[in-house]
Amino acid sequence: MAETVLTNTGLDQFLALLDGRPEHRDPAFTRAAEAVLGLLALRGADRTGGMPEPRPELVRQLLVEDLPAFVYAPPGDLAAYPAVLGALAGCFDGELRQRVAAVVGEAGPDFERAMNDPANLTWHRWYASLLRTVGADLGDAEDVRRRIGALDGAPLPDGVLRADLMGRTALADTVLAEAVARAYVRDAEEPPAAGPLLTDHAVAAGIGRVTAALLDRWTAAGLADELTGAYAHYAPGPDDFPHLVLADALLDEHMDYYGDPSIPVPPPADADGSSGDAERDADALLAAVEELAEEEYEPYGGEAPHLLYALYQRGCAADSVARRAAEYEDWTVDPALEDVPVTVPEGVTGPYVTPPVPELVRLLGSAGLGEADRARLEGPARELAAVTDRLAATGLVLRSGDAFGLTPRGAATVRYLLRVRRIAAPTAAEAAAWPARELLVAAAQWPQAPAARVLAAWLHARGDTAEAWSELLAAFAPGHAHAAEAADVRALFGLLDTAAAPPGALRGALRDPVIGARALDALRARGEDADAIQVPVSARALRVLDRLPGKRGPLESRRAAFDAAAADWPGGSAALVRAMAEADRRGTERILGPLGISPP
Repeated sequence: MAETVLTNTGLDQFLALLDGRPEHRDPAFTRAAEAVLGLLALRGADRTGGMPEPRPELVRQLLVEDLPAFVYAPPGDLAAYPAVLGALAGCFDGELRQRVAAVVGEAGPDFERAMNDPANLTWHRWYASLLRTVGADLGDAEDVRRRIGALDGAPLPDGVLRADLMGRTALADTVLAEAVARAYVRDAEEPPAAGPLLTDHAVAAGIGRVTAALLDRWTAAGLADELTGAYAHYAPGPDDFPHLVLADALLDEHMDYYGDPSIPVPPPADADGSSGDAERDADALLAAVEELAEEEYEPYGGEAPHLLYALYQRGCAADSVARRAAEYEDWTVDPALEDVPVTVPEGVTGPYVTPPVPELVRLLGSAGLGEADRARLEGPARELAAVTDRLAATGLVLRSGDAFGLTPRGAATVRYLLRVRRIAAPTAAEAAAWPARELLVAAAQWPQAPAARVLAAWLHARGDTAEAWSELLAAFAPGHAHAAEAADVRALFGLLDTAAAPPGALRGALRDPVIGARALDALRARGEDADAIQVPVSARALRVLDRLPGKRGPLESRRAAFDAAAADWPGGSAALVRAMAEADRRGTERILGPLGISPP
């Protein structure tokens, strides 16, 4: 029990001051007081007067960090913790009561969210909550021992992985152990008048035993021993998750692509992305990746994590071994073809064979290729195919002829590994439920094929109605304003099947400052009547900007295209540049800067 480990926390004094008040007789209030006073004391609160002084900064840390990490409290008991802090502050002179009340008022909602957030669960907090649901007395170690066996196989909350609880538990254990050790050293160096928090006898048993005793008191009695003894399989530790090494490698890949784990990768085409045993499959994938890192698989064996991530980032569409090998060998590959999916042929087995020249020309976009080039690519392509074949031995990757990709189970496994490291990896159903603006901002950063698929699925999930189309088209302007690259959002309009769009939705978009001109073009392509006067200047300027040859094109052709557009623009080139810059300054500078044209 914690009271036999943490001494001189002022708990008896505090409860005595409340004698006669209703909360003094409330077990939930008393339990909250034990945890609050103990944690404040561990965190270094001044105990000169016998009770820990709840300084505002300590109160904030207690509410949003410590209690959600170490303490289980049923939802109906959460109010006791702010109440304890208020009552404790009232035991001190001065303005402390008001200052603590202000902090509690500000941090109180965050406290409740954190205590109820499944992402903050540890094994101890999770099993304490389950024990309560089966009627266990959380203060009775014998009752906990009798009932814990009934929890075998209990499902985790939706969206929570076992690795999440393991990581949160490991972090909480480290933080609590450090707090206990610092408290002992602090009291040893400057003995407080109120007496030490930890006795030499308690510390001699080991910091781990101290923290286990505290967690038992703050979650469920005897639980720590059960989770390290007979029921250790209920609470696996870091050694039970070797595949986290691969998850870290995929996180590195994601950061190279996007620079932020909150930026989502496109979902695979499957509906749910589930896997029968993602942890087992992830371990198998790790074993293959580690084997591929050995010398016999050089030079591409070390690229296995990149290959896995790149396949998923394509929306799990299959890629070409030859095209990927050509990229590794620094061959010129048409950027427009880099992410184009390839067809997976059926029944193609046997050793890898480099595609014939016409197919290489189609895959790479290089018309001048010949048999000598094919022969030169054969060695690298075979070496890369050996890597894909080793991955395919897990059943999570496939190779058929020149095509390789993730199997449905492989896609689910990679998604699991991404989620373990908090990378946004939605399922198709989750992406279809996004708000329209969120969808556009995300899809603007994806390859075109999965972006087009997800946009179509979003509309289809809403019945392809005029209302759904209007909602999506109306999101282009706000999505444009919040995107890292505004031009990429505008390009999404070209991925929509506007030939099937309700004409009313397109007419409603004519006044849009971003896609108004594109909506006009779509209506005209269908032979529909449209009022061009409704299209804003900004939308017309953006259409001109996006039609200029890209940065990979010759500057002469870009200049000629700009001059031709400026000749037809009211006010000439200066007015056109000004309109472009007002609509998308960054894009204007990128396209016109190499021409020596600077926006005002």
